[in-house]
Amino acid sequence: MAISKRLGRYLGSTKNLVGCVAGLVGVLLHVFGVAGDYWLLVVAGLYLVGALAAPPEKVRLVADPGAEASRLRADLDGLLTKVRAESARMPDGALARLDRIADVLGGPLSRPADLAADPNAVHGVTRLVRVDVPLAVQTYLNLPWWLAVAKRVNSTNTAADELSAQLELLETDAETVAAQFFADDLRRQDDHGRYLRDRSRDTGPS
Repeated sequence: MAISKRLGRYLGSTKNLVGCVAGLVGVLLHVFGVAGDYWLLVVAGLYLVGALAAPPEKVRLVADPGAEASRLRADLDGLLTKVRAESARMPDGALARLDRIADVLGGPLSRPADLAADPNAVHGVTRLVRVDVPLAVQTYLNLPWWLAVAKRVNSTNTAADELSAQLELLETDAETVAAQFFADDLRRQDDHGRYLRDRSRDTGPS
């Protein structure tokens, strides 16, 4: 499988295309009687020269911001869909809190270029979408229903209570990530308001 993938990538590469064009020149030389009896060697040699002379493929290590944001959004939507399918087992208010978390994270996800330029925001959103929120809900839903609503030993909380508490913390976490992401926007708004107030004072009646 890995070999076939590498072969497929090479067949579509610039090196192979340039080599094929050079090899075609060798075939034309044979057709016009220039290459002689050794035309196959000429074709192979020209292909090799063309492939070696072609520029290497561009290396792409940076993910497309829009594509990555779309994947995160799809992961979050998929999580909500799966949880809604188990809504009868979810504690009161849990689905509403999950929707609020999704709405808060939707802000940064709606601006993929800005999100990609903010490593802290990328880490925070990714951690919430792909680790913290799914783990909290998955752990709860994997419990038998009777255990989820039973009191814990030496504790007044049930597993449902614990999930609700965790989701509350995660909502606060999401709000913190979003607030830090939009901090520059808030500063610009404050600066603009300060400018307008100063201008109003400067142009007011003397």
